Amino acid sequence: MAETFDIAIVGAGITGCAIARQLARYDLSICVVEAANDIALGASKANGGLVHAGYDPAPGTVKAQVNARGCELYGTWAQELGFLFRRTGSMVLGFNDEDRAHLEQLRSNGLVNGVPELSIVGPDRIHELEPRASADATCALWCPSTGFVDPFEVAIAALENAVANGVTFMRSAPVEAIEVAGSGDDARFTLATPASNVRCRYLINAAGNGAADISHMAGAEEFQMVWRQGNIVVLEKEPRTLMPLYPVPTPVSKGVIVTGTVHGNTVITATAAVREPGDTQTYAADVNALLTGAHKLVPDLDTRRVVRAFAGGRPVIQGTNDFFIGQSAVVPGLFQAAGIQSPGVASAPAIAERMELVMREAGVELHERADWNSIRRAPDDFGRAPLARKEELIESDPAWGQIVCRCEKVPEAEIVAAIRRQPGAVSVEGVKRRCRAGMGRCQSGFCQSRVVAILARELDCDPSEVLLEDAGSWLVEGPLKGVR
Repeated sequence: MAETFDIAIVGAGITGCAIARQLARYDLSICVVEAANDIALGASKANGGLVHAGYDPAPGTVKAQVNARGCELYGTWAQELGFLFRRTGSMVLGFNDEDRAHLEQLRSNGLVNGVPELSIVGPDRIHELEPRASADATCALWCPSTGFVDPFEVAIAALENAVANGVTFMRSAPVEAIEVAGSGDDARFTLATPASNVRCRYLINAAGNGAADISHMAGAEEFQMVWRQGNIVVLEKEPRTLMPLYPVPTPVSKGVIVTGTVHGNTVITATAAVREPGDTQTYAADVNALLTGAHKLVPDLDTRRVVRAFAGGRPVIQGTNDFFIGQSAVVPGLFQAAGIQSPGVASAPAIAERMELVMREAGVELHERADWNSIRRAPDDFGRAPLARKEELIESDPAWGQIVCRCEKVPEAEIVAAIRRQPGAVSVEGVKRRCRAGMGRCQSGFCQSRVVAILARELDCDPSEVLLEDAGSWLVEGPLKGVR
């Protein structure tokens, strides 16, 4: 049995979800096909969440064309989709004359790329902007437009809005084969997945590190993906959120960056090492490199307060350091959004906008729906809510007063809401990404069993069937003592 759609998007990372949201306004049937069992489980999850401003990409590259525009769009997207976004500004710190020359080059790049209000500042201004920045810094590139988000929150919000506007989300559906019938403008695609087959007229490849496989299966461009692994360290929350501080970048990486997060933690991100595809192990040498690099930027940073270290892989196309966005030159009707490494998070809204333009230029008819709704109401965040709202929620349902995650102050009702939303959480980590239950200092030490019990009740399954994350990641086996 096969379901038929006008458009199928392979990949529910931040790129695929942003594209789905962009196209959901048009009178087309759309399906997002995801190999894993939830949203943003690849490069979008293992990510520092920086919304880079756009001064780093070389002028003329696709990255340069979408980065600054994506950064600009984040204010509107955050307002419409209800995700947290802080535009704090950032500084690239320089420590000598050679660094200053590099900062001047970055400023020149940024001006060509359309980044607003870039300036080179000296020590007094550096410490006015960020008092904890290294006193050894002699100069800095000040960029007011930089910000940060939770990348998985952006992806979830975008897909929730898309689904509310009629998009279908198919999870646990890895594409195993693609059949192309017809040719030219009459081409049709059939995607074979374990869940069901999907037929579509237009296919969008936003499969992240799997993009080369999708392109190959469709008989389109042949390219290889390089797994450029990054280790990231998360520290406990600070009394005041740090501004993003960058070192002078290298040819392949922006270097070790120290930044705040929308929830008040400090993140040290990220190393860049080519490793075997799929390697998400954290390495002591990489973590030490992060801590050393962080102290160069913020000498008083207490790196003993580590909450979590994790790793992921950037989807880099071998032989290029650029994005590949456009219609396939080999298979008409196939549209590529591949090689979306850094600054993929920052660029996501503009990548979606660009994909719409590419499809229009290819002759895809896009007629806006009369019932299109761009607004996604953010779920209640009990920990951040004013006292009056907390009291109102508890009055409406006592489960709002039953705190499950003590570190992040997440009540039972907020977890239930995360599961019931469309598309909702189906795993412990899915709950964690939506409402932060388990994100705190104890990393689920106290609340995980409660979350498992709530998931089992809401999904109408036995606790032994509840997953930590993806297929096969069961947490318990056999009868459980004291489970209600």
